[in-house]
Amino acid sequence: MNPIITGLASDDAHRFAKMPRQSITLLAGLGVKGDAHAGRLVQHLSRMAKQPNTPNLRQVHLIHAELLEELAGKGFAVAPGQLGENVTTRGLDLLGLSRGTRLRLGKEALIEITGLRNPCRQIDGLAKGLMAATLDKAADGTLIRKCGVMAVVVRGGVVNVADAIVLESMPLGFEALGVV
Repeated sequence: MNPIITGLASDDAHRFAKMPRQSITLLAGLGVKGDAHAGRLVQHLSRMAKQPNTPNLRQVHLIHAELLEELAGKGFAVAPGQLGENVTTRGLDLLGLSRGTRLRLGKEALIEITGLRNPCRQIDGLAKGLMAATLDKAADGTLIRKCGVMAVVVRGGVVNVADAIVLESMPLGFEALGVV
C-alpha cells in the first residue's frame, strides 16, 4: 500500500485536540496556516515560557493511523486530530524515519522530520491511561514514544485528505529520532 493521508486537523487556539479538516495549507517555515502552533519560533506554550526564541521544530505533527487502531484494540476510541496532530498517515513507518527525512504531502508541500513528539499528561484528559498506552519499552528498557513525529515545512502547499505521501529524500546517515 502506498502511504496516504487519512486525516487532517488544525485549530487556531491552544486546545489539546484539533478540528478535523478536509484540507490544510502548509506555509514554508511556519507550519499549518491558521494553526496555533504555526510560527518560526516555538509556539508550544510550556516551551515558549522557558525559551521563547527557540526555532519551532514542531510546525507540523504527524501520527500514523496504525497507532489509533492499536489504541482502539486497547479500548481507547481516538479519532484523527484528538491527540493534537495535524496529519494522520497510513502505510508509513513514521517512527522509523531518520531525522532530516523529507516527505512530500500532496502535490507540492514538502516537510522535514525533526523528531519525536513527547506525549504529555493532557492525553489522559481524553481517557485515563491513554498516555501510558502511547508508550512502550524496548528490549533494552529504553522508552519508546509512539505518539507521532514533528516536522518543519520546507515548501508550502495545500494538502488534502487522501493525498499521497512520497518519500522525497533521506539523509545519507541514519539519525534516530529524539524528542523535540
